[in-house]
Amino acid sequence: MKASVSYDIISKVMTTKKAGKQMKILTNFHHERDFNFFLLAGLFSGIGAGINTSIFNNYLSDIFKLSEDTRGFLEVPRETPGFLIMIVLAVLSSLGDVRIAMLGMAAAGMGMLGLGVLSPTFAVMIIWMMMYSLGTHMIMPVTPSIGMSLSNQESFGARLGTVSAFGLSGSIIAYVYIFLGFNFLHMTYQTAFLTGTVFYMFAAFAVAMMKKGGPDVRKVKFVFRKRYSLYYVLAVVSGARNQIFLTFAPWVLIKVFDVKPQMFAILGMVVAFISIGSRKLIGKLIDNRGERFVLTLEAVLLLAICLGYAFSGRIFSASVAVIIIAGCYVIDNSMSAVEMARSTYVRKIAVDLADVTPTLSTGVSLQHIASMVIPIFGGLLWMEVGYQAVFMAAAVIALLNLILSRRIKIV
Repeated sequence: MKASVSYDIISKVMTTKKAGKQMKILTNFHHERDFNFFLLAGLFSGIGAGINTSIFNNYLSDIFKLSEDTRGFLEVPRETPGFLIMIVLAVLSSLGDVRIAMLGMAAAGMGMLGLGVLSPTFAVMIIWMMMYSLGTHMIMPVTPSIGMSLSNQESFGARLGTVSAFGLSGSIIAYVYIFLGFNFLHMTYQTAFLTGTVFYMFAAFAVAMMKKGGPDVRKVKFVFRKRYSLYYVLAVVSGARNQIFLTFAPWVLIKVFDVKPQMFAILGMVVAFISIGSRKLIGKLIDNRGERFVLTLEAVLLLAICLGYAFSGRIFSASVAVIIIAGCYVIDNSMSAVEMARSTYVRKIAVDLADVTPTLSTGVSLQHIASMVIPIFGGLLWMEVGYQAVFMAAAVIALLNLILSRRIKIV
C-alpha cells in the first residue's frame, strides 16, 4: 500500500515536472515567434523612418523656404506630441504595449501620407507633421519594454541591440531607395512620403500578428518615484542635447554647405552600416560593463563632436569643414542606440515591472520639455551670433551629461 502511494506521488511529481517543462517550451516558442514579428515590424518601420530622416529637412527648405529661426520655432509643434506622450500612453495603457505600438506605427504612416499629398499650406503641413511625430513617440517608450519582456535580464542589452539592428537594416533600404530615386529617377517628395506610408502600415500589421509581447495590460497611472529621479534628469539633459543635433546639424549641412537629399541618404547609409555593429556592441557593453560606463563614454564622445561642429568651419576651408561636420553627423547618429542604456537602467532599478513603460514614457515627456524650448533659443542664437554658438551651447550640455552619468548606480 505504501509502495503504491509512493509510486502515485512520484508519478504526479514527474507529470507536473513534464507539464512545467512543456509549458516552458511553449512559452519560449511564443516569445521567439513574437520576437520575430517584432523584428519584422522594426525592419518595416525602419524603412519608413529612414525615408523621413533623409528628406524631411530638405522638404522644409525646398517646399516652404524656412529661415533658421522659423525652423527652430517649428520644433515646438513637432515635439509637442513627445511632451504629451506620458498622458497619451497613460490613457491608452489599457490596450497594452503591443496595441500601442501598432497604433503608433499606423499614426506615423498616416502622418507621412499627409505630408506627401495633403499639405497644400504650411499650417496644414504642421498638422500632419504632428501626427507623424505622435506615432513615432508612441513607439519609442514601448519598444524597449516589449523587447525586454521577450528576453531575460542577462540578455536585455543584446536583445535590444538586435531590435535596433533590424530597424537600421530597414533604414539602409530606405537610404538606398532615396539615393537612387533622387539621384537617377527624378523622385518627388510626394512619392517618397507615400512609400514611407506603405511600410509603416506593413509594420503595424506585423505587430498585430504578435500574440503577446510587453507587460500585461496595466491600469492608467503616472509614475514619479524618487528612485527614478536621476533617470528623469538624464532624460531632460539628453533631450536638450539630442534636439540641438536633430534640428541644427542637418540644417548646417543644408543651409551652409548646400547638402541635398541624396547626400543625406549616403550619410544615412554610412550611419546605418556603422550602427548595425555599434548597436550590438553597445548592447554587449551594457550587459558586460554596465550603464554608467556606456553613458560616460557617450558623453565624452559627444563633447568632442560638439567642438567639431563649432570650430571646424573656422579652422579649415569649407571643403574640409563639410567633411568634418559630416563625420560628426555620422558619429553622433551612430550613437543613438545608447538610449538603450537609459532604458535598461530603468528596468534594473524598477520597484515594480509595471513601472517600466510609464517611467520610460515619463522620461520621453521630460525630454521634450527641453526639445520644445532649446530649438527656439538655438534658432535665435544662430540668427544673432552664428551656428557655431549653437554647438558651443551643446558642448556645455554634453559636459553636464558626463557629470550626471558618473552618478549612476545599480542597487
